[in-house]
Amino acid sequence: MNKVPLTVVGAEKLKEELHHLKHVQRPAVIQAISEARAQGDLSENAEYDAAKERQSFIEGRIADLESKLSNAQIIDPAQLDAEGRCVFASTVDLEDMASGETVTYQIVGDDEADIKEGKISISSPIARSLIGKFAGEVVEVKAPGGLREYEILQVRYS
Repeated sequence: MNKVPLTVVGAEKLKEELHHLKHVQRPAVIQAISEARAQGDLSENAEYDAAKERQSFIEGRIADLESKLSNAQIIDPAQLDAEGRCVFASTVDLEDMASGETVTYQIVGDDEADIKEGKISISSPIARSLIGKFAGEVVEVKAPGGLREYEILQVRYS
């Protein structure tokens, strides 16, 4: 399996979610199944069906997280020395050439991406356009809304 790039913070969040699923969610759903089973006839027991479905989701998510963490390549942005280039885990200040609006994004793994927190996936069009570029360069991004141009104002590794 391919290595899954993660930042240190992203790996910690996945570990926390895994711990919560294993030590809180899994025991709770097992208890719910036990209680539903005690009600008798399982063929028409909606609580039992819902609990079994929830258990299936939890077990699938646990397996997914364990796989991602075992194949993780954890990258600490503070340890990077990319000589000013945009790389995975770097934080980039951009100016939209059309509107003059400035935005800040950190390039992260697919599982960490959250646009509200300014974290964009390494596989997103904008991140792919930024990789390898330096501050001062203008990049063209083929976004779903059309072609956009951004100037890279600053690249940070923190």
